[in-house]
Amino acid sequence: MYASTDSISLPDVTPELRQQLFSYVLQLADTSLILAHRISEWCGHGPVLEQDLAMANISLDLLGEARSYYQYAAELEGQGRTEDDLAYLRPAVEYRNPLLVEQPNGDFAHTILRQFLYDCFHYHLLVQLQAGPDRHLAAIAEKSVKEAAYHIKWSSEWVIRLGDGTDESRRRLEKAIGSLWRYRGELTTPTTTEQTLQAAGFVPDYAAIQQQIDAHVARVFEEATLPVPQGVFMQKGGKDGRHSEHLGYLLAELQYMQRAYPGMKW
Repeated sequence: MYASTDSISLPDVTPELRQQLFSYVLQLADTSLILAHRISEWCGHGPVLEQDLAMANISLDLLGEARSYYQYAAELEGQGRTEDDLAYLRPAVEYRNPLLVEQPNGDFAHTILRQFLYDCFHYHLLVQLQAGPDRHLAAIAEKSVKEAAYHIKWSSEWVIRLGDGTDESRRRLEKAIGSLWRYRGELTTPTTTEQTLQAAGFVPDYAAIQQQIDAHVARVFEEATLPVPQGVFMQKGGKDGRHSEHLGYLLAELQYMQRAYPGMKW
């Protein structure tokens, strides 16, 4: 799914391409961080202990991935900022995460569907990034894809269980689909930066990834006895910095300690 491009290291790229890579890696970092924080809000509130621990572990996986991306983004930027500066000291309009991951948890079915929609994209993206020309990005993807494989298995099984479960579990999942499906399209709608990097061979073809996502969603929904929504208008803007009101509240909590006590060390 990549154009033919030899592997590169940081010194090999032009300043313009380096800036584009910085923006893209920052987008990946923001996405993992915001979703990690959202899932962490379930800690101690899960429906059963096993799933409480499962969500905590998924949150930690995403947080670790975010740290790797932020560290690489800071290196690409070369302005002396650290991973903490990028994570904690930017306003909401500078975040580039898609709208889906900042949506509130809602009930368990709502959280499961949000995770499922993201996992379908995340897993297939990481599979492709492993084969990309940026060796640093490929290494992060190679480590993270092992965790993402568990995430998509976990969320897929829960969609099936809730969809083909009780009348109440199905009702709640259908309500979640009605609320969240509209944010699915942004994941594979490339921004100007992503289009530039796709043309240069550094970002995989999202259209091909979308086909893989659609096939996986269709299989899971069929087993869950759920219809796949059709003709839904897709919301976008998060990857360009236009967010819902939910992100500001999330960042107020996420960034509080670092902003209240700048440079604090544990």
